[in-house]
Amino acid sequence: MKVYSARQAILNRKENVVAYELLYRGGPENIFPDIDPHKATSKLIMRTHLNQGLAIITDGKPALINFPEESLLTGLPLILPPKEVMIEILETVKPSDEVYQACRTLYHKGYHLALDDFVYKPEWNRFFNLVKLIKFDIQATSLDELTPLINKLKTRKNLKILAEKIETKEEFLQAKKLGFHFFQGYYFCKPEMSENKEIDTSQAVFLSLMQECLRAQLNINTLTSYFERDVGLSFKLFKFINSGILPLTQKITSIKSALIYLGENETKKLMLLLSTGVIAKDKPQELTRLAIIRAKFCELMAAKTMPELADAGFMVGLFSLLDAMLDSPLEKILTDLSLAPEVLTALTGDSPSSLKYILNAVSYYEQGSWYNTKKNAEMVRVSYEELTEYYQNALIWANKYDECKQ
Repeated sequence: MKVYSARQAILNRKENVVAYELLYRGGPENIFPDIDPHKATSKLIMRTHLNQGLAIITDGKPALINFPEESLLTGLPLILPPKEVMIEILETVKPSDEVYQACRTLYHKGYHLALDDFVYKPEWNRFFNLVKLIKFDIQATSLDELTPLINKLKTRKNLKILAEKIETKEEFLQAKKLGFHFFQGYYFCKPEMSENKEIDTSQAVFLSLMQECLRAQLNINTLTSYFERDVGLSFKLFKFINSGILPLTQKITSIKSALIYLGENETKKLMLLLSTGVIAKDKPQELTRLAIIRAKFCELMAAKTMPELADAGFMVGLFSLLDAMLDSPLEKILTDLSLAPEVLTALTGDSPSSLKYILNAVSYYEQGSWYNTKKNAEMVRVSYEELTEYYQNALIWANKYDECKQ
C-alpha cells in the first residue's frame, strides 16, 4: 500500500526556500477530513520509510511534519532522524504535563520542535524553552492582532516565528516588517496585478524564443542562431545533453548537431524551461521550480491514458504560473503565444477538458487537497497510486534539470 504526500515551501526573508512542510494522508481510502490524524502520521512514516526517502521529496532540506497528541505521547517522532525533520505540534494538542514531558524528551534527543497554528495561552509559556519555531495562521488571526504577542516573542533569541497562509504580497511585506523570520503560503504563485509593467530585454528575447518553440515545425537554423549569440545558453544546452536525462550515443560536434540530436520535442521542452527561468528571474526560485515540476507531472499524467496529449500537458503545467511570473493576467499573456487550442482552453477556459482535469489534479495535489485531487485524476483514468509515482518522478526530473542549469 502506498502513502501520499505533497509539500509546501517555507521561505526565509530573502524569499529562498529553506524547508518544506509535508502534507499527507494514509491513502485513497483515507482522503476525508475525519481520518484519524495519528493513524495518518503513522502510515506516512512507517509505510514509506520516510527516514530514507525524505531527500527526494524535500531536496535535502528539512521536513516539517504534523504530529497530533497521540503520536507525541507514543514516541512516534523518534522513528525519524532528528537532523532531517522538525516536529510540528498540532494546534489540537493540549499543553498538559504529559505532552510537556514528551516534548522535553524530544528536545534532549536533538529534535527541533514547532507549535503549529499557535493561539496563545499562558499554559504554553513553559514550552517556549523547548520549541524553535512558532507558526501563526494569519488568516485566522490578523497580523494587527498578533503584533503585541510577536513583539514579546521576538525578545527570545532562540525562537523563530513563521507566518503561514500568506495570500498576497502585501501580507508578506507586512509580516516581514513585523519581524517574522519565515513565511509559508501561495503568495508567490499569485499575480501582483500591474497592467503597465514593462518586460525587460532578456524577458523579451526569451518570450520570442518561447514563441519560436511553439511553431508547428521547429526551424533549427533560426534556433541555432539564438544559441550562437549567447554563450551561457550554449553552455546550458551541452550541460543538458550530458546530464544523463537523455542517453548519449554519439559525439556532439556543434550547436546545430546538438539540437538535431535532441530532436524537436526535447529541444522545445529545454527552451521553454530556460525561458521560464529567465522570465521569472525576479521571483522566488521556488516559483520556477514549481512550474517545472508541474510541467513534468502533467506530462506524465497525460502520457498514461492519452499519449497524444503528453507534450500539450507539459506546456499546460509549465505555463500555468506565467501570470505570477509576469504580474499580468494569464489571458493577456497567452494572446501573444501561438498555443494549441486544447492548451489555451485548459489554462484559461471554464469548459471541462482532459488537460483541465490534469492541471486541476496537479494543483490540488500540491495543496494536499486529496479529495479534489482524486476526483480530477479519475476523470482522466489516473489512479491515486499512480499520482504518487508521477509526482516523485517529476521531482527527480526537476532535480536533474536544476543540476544542468548551474
